[in-house]
Amino acid sequence: MKEIILLTISGEDKPGVTSSMSSILASYQINILDIGQAVIHNTLSLGILIEVSREAESSPLLRDLLFKAHELNMKIRFQPVDAQEYTDWVSEQGKSRHIITLLARRITAEHIAKVTDIAARHGINIDKITRLSGRLPLDTSPQEKTRACVEFSVRGADADTGPLREEFLRAASDLDVDIAFQEDNIFRRNRRLVVFDMDSTLIEAEVIDELAKEAGVGDQVAEITEAAMRGEIDFNESFKRRMALLKGLDVKVLDQIAERLPMTEGCEELVSNLKALGFKTAILSGGFNYFASHLQNKLGFDYVYANELDIDAEGRVTGEVKGTVVNGERKAELLREIAAKEGIALEQTIAVGDGANDLPMLSIAGLGIAFRAKPLVRQSAKQAISTLGLDGILYLIGFRDRDALNESR
Repeated sequence: MKEIILLTISGEDKPGVTSSMSSILASYQINILDIGQAVIHNTLSLGILIEVSREAESSPLLRDLLFKAHELNMKIRFQPVDAQEYTDWVSEQGKSRHIITLLARRITAEHIAKVTDIAARHGINIDKITRLSGRLPLDTSPQEKTRACVEFSVRGADADTGPLREEFLRAASDLDVDIAFQEDNIFRRNRRLVVFDMDSTLIEAEVIDELAKEAGVGDQVAEITEAAMRGEIDFNESFKRRMALLKGLDVKVLDQIAERLPMTEGCEELVSNLKALGFKTAILSGGFNYFASHLQNKLGFDYVYANELDIDAEGRVTGEVKGTVVNGERKAELLREIAAKEGIALEQTIAVGDGANDLPMLSIAGLGIAFRAKPLVRQSAKQAISTLGLDGILYLIGFRDRDALNESR
């Protein structure tokens, strides 16, 4: 007969604790059924589930462990585990696994309480909690654009996750945080292609609005743009109306506009890390190729697809574009084409955008992210980020701040 015992060891973290305890177990030829360790603020918590023969239990095994713990100034607890209880626990490993990611400028107890309460009410067990963001110093100013992220590894979600996602979305809105819920599968850990909208995603502006200001029709174009982003006007129709208002604009202003376009918080950090990690990146924009190419030259995107302004012989905008308009459907087509060209499954792709015309590509990507998006887009997309910069996307694919190239993260 054999017994199952859970060893729980805790105390001040120091080198050699795990080694010392496992060496004693090794000397008695003990089987390890499970093991987990965490350190929070220099305090170690080590759990080891062991299979012990009756002879080993009656031998000095437990005494040796107790003495060693005392020698290391650690606390140790022995808890017998019923064989049926262990069997039931093993049977649960076939349940679906998901990742809940909580993102905010600062994470409070209220945020954790809300997320875990929703999970509990939906019958979800939390197996592991990990902080992905770096440690915040005590003297951090409230005005600083800090980042905080905690990841929950969970199991047991219902097949229909719609109600759960709706609750997380409401909680995120109420608490001014972001809560992502995604399946923990092999594709999540092997993303390879990220495609971005440009206007109000990679840059904090709508280029067509900037062009309209130079043409003296800023208010008219902005009104149409907002309606289109909310999904109230078909993109093709809104684009046609806005382009017509730009007729006669001198192309000399393009350089000036390109130089003053503000990049979104975290844009450079995100793209540089993705590139270094071997990701392919693309801009799929309903804006204009002139400005998308400017970003490509600056940040090194692999692909750029955007609309081409038609310019007459006198160097003025005609109010038309050359070729096929890059609308929502075209963005989805381009995502498929790039993925196929690179030999990448759609499940391994990420799409990021803010407007209604981004929904087609967000819906087919393995991870579709509505970034600082309108309510309609946030509700329709698989995931949403509104509180952090673009580099918050790294958290959704499991990266920690310490993994990033920029040591300030």
